[in-house]
Amino acid sequence: MAIDFTAIDFETANGSPASACSVGLVKVRDSRIVDRASWLIRPPIGHDEFSHWNVRIHGIREVDVAHAPRWVDQHDRLLDFVGDDVLVAHNVGFDKGVLKAASLASGLVVPETRWTCSLRIARKTYHLDSYRLPVAAMAAGFEDFAHHDAAADAEACATIVTHAAGRHGASDLEHLARICATRIEHLGPDDDRRLAREPAEAWWRP
Repeated sequence: MAIDFTAIDFETANGSPASACSVGLVKVRDSRIVDRASWLIRPPIGHDEFSHWNVRIHGIREVDVAHAPRWVDQHDRLLDFVGDDVLVAHNVGFDKGVLKAASLASGLVVPETRWTCSLRIARKTYHLDSYRLPVAAMAAGFEDFAHHDAAADAEACATIVTHAAGRHGASDLEHLARICATRIEHLGPDDDRRLAREPAEAWWRP
């Protein structure tokens, strides 16, 4: 199975999708994790207030990102890691929205990227009471991780997708998406379609 992709997870400082304060990335080749990266981000100016609620969720404070690169300074590093991969996120609308909003807030062109959703894949793979990331990850055999740590969440997402691909006998990521009644979505500078998102999940992830 040629299951190749990069799993991604963002955490945000507040309710604005532009307020990225950390990112986790996990690269998968042939259903195996081959590389990982994560770092803190200073959110774009105007989106850099840290709300009490978000800090309670992920534990990242304003002081923690005081010397971190702004979005505009780490944008190329993120894209270099991803390369030509499809990005996979758990509730793709959230993370796709962060990439778009943070880029626009930083005066950058929205990069051409392709995406699919581990949440939708999980819903077509497991029979669970909840499809929140920790629950779906446990079904895939990935347990006891630090939820809302971007690096750990990206690895959980990657594990769900590779485990699902094995269960479905998918030949590649596009095949898995078709089996799971989802698709590979596009995001780019000319893409003016509404961001795909699950109803009622808005900008927060399960």
